[in-house]
Amino acid sequence: MRYHIGFNKKTINSHIRKNHSMSENRLPGEKVATIEEYLPGENTFEDGDAIRSASIGDVELNKAEQLVSIQNKKSSVIPKIGDIIVGTVEANLGSMMAVAIRYINDIETQSNIECICTIRHLRKKNAALVKDVVKLKIINHVNGTIHAGIDEHDLGVLYTKCRKCFGKVVKVRDAVKCSECGWMDDRKLSSDFEQADFLKFDEIK
Repeated sequence: MRYHIGFNKKTINSHIRKNHSMSENRLPGEKVATIEEYLPGENTFEDGDAIRSASIGDVELNKAEQLVSIQNKKSSVIPKIGDIIVGTVEANLGSMMAVAIRYINDIETQSNIECICTIRHLRKKNAALVKDVVKLKIINHVNGTIHAGIDEHDLGVLYTKCRKCFGKVVKVRDAVKCSECGWMDDRKLSSDFEQADFLKFDEIK
């Protein structure tokens, strides 16, 4: 006796919709859920009671496993632990920042990938601002999220502008001073501050 095992596509699709849902595109640092609702999945990270996006992509809610993830539609070249990256700060949450990666070991990448970097331990009011160009070191991969460090002497801000008037700044010891309005401000500066000649980001023009 033969048995034919078939699947009702309508039932399967209904089950998928019931347990998985997609929502609109998110940017790095944006809140996607709370830890009371979901667990952090791929390309997300915890920030207090919030779960935030660590990448640009669509939010996927797995209701069966209570998991929230960000689905990045573009293929990526993922930096390895120990790699040095250069990128632009996309979000600064006070305790951490999200950085869009533009260079991996001095090689430009077109992949749409981001990393997060903890800065709560730094004794700087403004370790880095949104759109600053920073140099970081990859230290870990957790749940699909890339974690980077900024502590070493050569790591930190490579390029920044005045927070008040957006004018050009110069280094004054471990801070920066605007050459136009004279405003002094904190930054976690790299020893290579304003010495990198390959920086050609549209955001800093």
